Order: sequence, then C-alpha cells, then structure tokens
Amino acid sequence: MTSNDFIRQQRSQFIKAKAVELGFDFCGISTAEFLEEEAPRLENWLNQQMNGKMHYMNNHFDKRLDPRKLVDGAKSVISVLLNYYPEKRLPATENDLKLSKYAYGTDYHFVLKDKLKEFVSQIQQEIGEVNGRVFVDSAPVMDKVWAAKSGLGWVGKHTNLINREIGSFFFIGEIICDLDLWPDGAMKDYCGTCTRCVDACPTDAIVAPYVVDGSKCISYFTIELKEAIPAEVKGKFENWIFGCDICQDVCPWTRFSSPHQTPEFTLHPELAEFTNRDWEEITREVFQEIFRRSAVKRTKLEGLQKNVSFVKD
Repeated sequence: MTSNDFIRQQRSQFIKAKAVELGFDFCGISTAEFLEEEAPRLENWLNQQMNGKMHYMNNHFDKRLDPRKLVDGAKSVISVLLNYYPEKRLPATENDLKLSKYAYGTDYHFVLKDKLKEFVSQIQQEIGEVNGRVFVDSAPVMDKVWAAKSGLGWVGKHTNLINREIGSFFFIGEIICDLDLWPDGAMKDYCGTCTRCVDACPTDAIVAPYVVDGSKCISYFTIELKEAIPAEVKGKFENWIFGCDICQDVCPWTRFSSPHQTPEFTLHPELAEFTNRDWEEITREVFQEIFRRSAVKRTKLEGLQKNVSFVKD
C-alpha cells in the first residue's frame, strides 16, 4: 500500500465514523465517474415517457450521469442513509385514508440538508478546505445508484434501495467533493425470486422487475401530477392520498426496519389524531399549521383535496 492509499483509507474511515456520530445510519463512498451502465437505462426510460408529466427529468441528462459536471474536480461521492421508519404509525385499515410514512414529520429536505452541511463542516475542520456540494433531491443526482455503488444496499425490483439491516425506509443524501477517498464496492442483489412488490402494486406501475413506470405510480398521481387524475385508475389507490408505501410495506426486508432516532421525523401530534372526516374537511388554516414544514406542503391544499376526493367519491 502506498502512502497515498493509506491517507485515502484514513480519511474514508474518519468520514464514516463522523457520519455515525452525526446521526446517519450508514455511510459509503464511491468514485465520482460517468455512470456508463445507467446511461442506456435512463435514456430508454425517458424515451418510453415513464416520467409522465415530470418533464424536469428530461433536463441535464449528462449531469445525471456524471457528478463531475456538478462539482468541478469531483473525485468522490459520499452517500448517507437516514432512517425514517416510524415508531407510531397512522391507522392503516382498509377504510383509513393513508399518508406515506416519509411525510409524517418535518420535510426531509430540511433535515437531511442541515445534517449534510454540518458533515461537510466537520470534514473541513479535520482535513482542510474541501470543494464539495450537498445534495438531497435538489439536483440531477441518481442517489439510489450512488448509494448502491457505495455498498449501502442494492436497488430492488421496486427500484428503491434496500439495506439488509434496515430495509428501505430511509432517505438518501450525497456529498460530491474533490477529496480522493477509498471507495467501497457494490453489494449483491438479495431480491432472489421474490416478486411481492411487483404483485402488490395496485396500478401495475412495476412493469417489469427493476422497472417502474413513474406515470402509473400512486405517488406520482398524488404528488407530482398537477392536473386531474385519470379515470382509469379510479378505485385502485387503496385510499392513499399522498404517496404510497405498498411496495415497501410488502417487501420481506422491511421486517428488519426499526424506529428512527430523528426527532424531526416524528409524527405530528395533531396529525396522529386525524380521522377520515378531518382529511375530508381540512381547512387552509389547519393545512398550513400541520404541514407548514412537511413534504405534504408540496401538493398544496388544493392538490390534497383533489386526492381525497378522488379516493372517496
């Protein structure tokens, strides 16, 4: 081992230890390079218009595939996972209106970005000046691919990243930087012959193992789509009004999920008492109070009301 390799390893070990100290569940590192294997997959997915009305996904194709186009001199991608699996869950019987678990507490963009900025600050205090940027769904970064390359899990047939120790209910963030670090290797796929997620999707959005047609996904209809929800999916939402967790809930690896340790992700106390009637009669005042710093704010009151009406009418 050369002296340079030793320094790379030492820095990588420090970074991973610091990540745990800051409250991240896992941290992995990969070399910042062109994602050659992903290029044809992404191009094919976009050509088949599986992004639906999410036209922004057509932009910055080259940047999605090469982090060096996002950060000058980038050499490494540091990926982190932050668990959000809740201890207390909303009622989820056949008749209950349902909210995706990722939206129970404070919007993860705020929480994760603050943690990542502190992470960069800690790295700079130890190593010196680092040219880097933090990313949390805020730029064309293929976060699941980078996390998989960093050995943090594998991309399952539902196209979510799965970690053997905590399942798939976690947020992913990245630091793309000019530090030359020791990379981790990817791990094998442990989905095997299981097709529970494929079989469980009520809108058949998982059109093939490892391929999700985003334009058929309940999360797309209830979050991204700003216009009327197509009549052909009427009666297929199983009462999901913001997001959908079905493919993750049925995954066998979810049995390893354990409650998160991030207070900001805790279920809003008023939301915990919500009934179907509260959802149906929600006012602007209540919406702004409960969802002021929530991911639900993205769909706006009118969008939420549209979703509630669609599943109830």
